[in-house]
Amino acid sequence: MGLGNPGAEYAQTRHNAGFQVVERLARRWQAAWSWEKGFKSRLARTEVAGRRVMLCEPQTYMNLSGEAVATVADYFQVPLPQMLVVVDDADLPVGELRLRGSGSDGGHHGLESIEQRLATRAYARLRLGIGRSATDERAIIDYVLSRFTEAEAELWERVLARAAEQAECWLTAGIELAMTRFNGVINTTKEQQ
Repeated sequence: MGLGNPGAEYAQTRHNAGFQVVERLARRWQAAWSWEKGFKSRLARTEVAGRRVMLCEPQTYMNLSGEAVATVADYFQVPLPQMLVVVDDADLPVGELRLRGSGSDGGHHGLESIEQRLATRAYARLRLGIGRSATDERAIIDYVLSRFTEAEAELWERVLARAAEQAECWLTAGIELAMTRFNGVINTTKEQQ
């Protein structure tokens, strides 16, 4: 489940980090997207390492993500240990990834909505640091809905690549290895591929 806001005006904003990661995975796995009105989501289905995989982009806007996530999870009977939510995090610096098996919403309204609808915090979440420029609520909203600066663009591309690798590792090798191998800050100098 990649969280974000639908619409071209939000496409490359910081708040759409989740959409950006699942779109990268869809390209990597050659999975085609389809609009699924009944699920209020865009879905892409494929098979990876012998497992059926579904990528989801809720089209409910961030604060109502739980509506779509719960509908998809319920209909397809997705066990919580097999669900990963990918989301932006303004409390982490740009370039930091943090995968956890459960946890609080941390003030993120998308995660809050999911927790309310699923009535649990027991699902994996991959947080991508987007940084924070201010503490004022209006300024934070403007910031998360802004695009990355030119100076941040190269680092953000590496973040997306690493997050996609981490999500794939979670799928194929499990959460412990994915946390050990990928959690942390991406160096500002170019990493070796």
